[in-house]
Amino acid sequence: MTNILVTGSNGQLGSELKSLQAAYPDFQFTFSDAADLDITSEEKIEAVFSNNKFTHLINAAAYTAVDKAEEDVATCTLVNETAVGYLAKACTKHNIAMVHVSSDYVYHNQMNSPMTEAAPTTPKGVYAATKLGGDLLALQHTDAIILRTSWVYSSFGHNFVKSMIKLATSRPELSIVYDQIGAPTYANDLAKAILDIIVFTNQDSQDFTSLKGIYHYSNEGISSWYDFARSIFKITNKDIKLNAILSEQYPTPAQRPTYSVLDKAKIKSTFELTIPHWEQSLEACINLLPKD
Repeated sequence: MTNILVTGSNGQLGSELKSLQAAYPDFQFTFSDAADLDITSEEKIEAVFSNNKFTHLINAAAYTAVDKAEEDVATCTLVNETAVGYLAKACTKHNIAMVHVSSDYVYHNQMNSPMTEAAPTTPKGVYAATKLGGDLLALQHTDAIILRTSWVYSSFGHNFVKSMIKLATSRPELSIVYDQIGAPTYANDLAKAILDIIVFTNQDSQDFTSLKGIYHYSNEGISSWYDFARSIFKITNKDIKLNAILSEQYPTPAQRPTYSVLDKAKIKSTFELTIPHWEQSLEACINLLPKD
């Protein structure tokens, strides 16, 4: 029996994993949030892992308030870095395969073509640095698969898609950054990919030791935030004026990567995945949202 512990179960990815339970009947899931399992406590992690027979951990827990992290350094570091080290160490001790979700923010380099997993990491800001720190600890302690992703949204939780739709009900005009380039990721697609990776390793008698390392996952295609917003309003038939602005016209405490398009050749070839285009997935997500 594949027995999976999911941390961060109330977030976007965790909620999508919950929604997919019926599609993976051979998997047994245990979903936990901060109230169920304090991942910042090594003792509490050890207690939970000792009392259960988990085969896999999907760590979807993270401190994602990117701008707030610039002031809340201690908490961000504890959740994104220290806690990941604790989880990875426990996975090693109890022989649990680990999938850890990371971020495109770790790159922040000057590349302007899709980045492979070997691209240099030069994080800027607290959130970015702690995500990289967590990745390194996971790889140090256990045979982990690290999935770096970008621009995550979902029908669950708070995200750019929902914010745009809400703003369109009260504002006739919006200014959106057009010089940050990446790819949106529908959390439901990411959740399916994670579970399909586990299916792949189970069926093909592969193990995480031979497949460990860093992989990229986002939806296919590229976009700016401006293009992303345009597509949201096109699908929802919102009549709103959009202005394309530079990042310097919308300053934020934490610097965003200017280019973070992720090359996904490795994950597609290794696990035989097919990844939908971001516009296709955006429409699927929006169709699940309540209509006005």
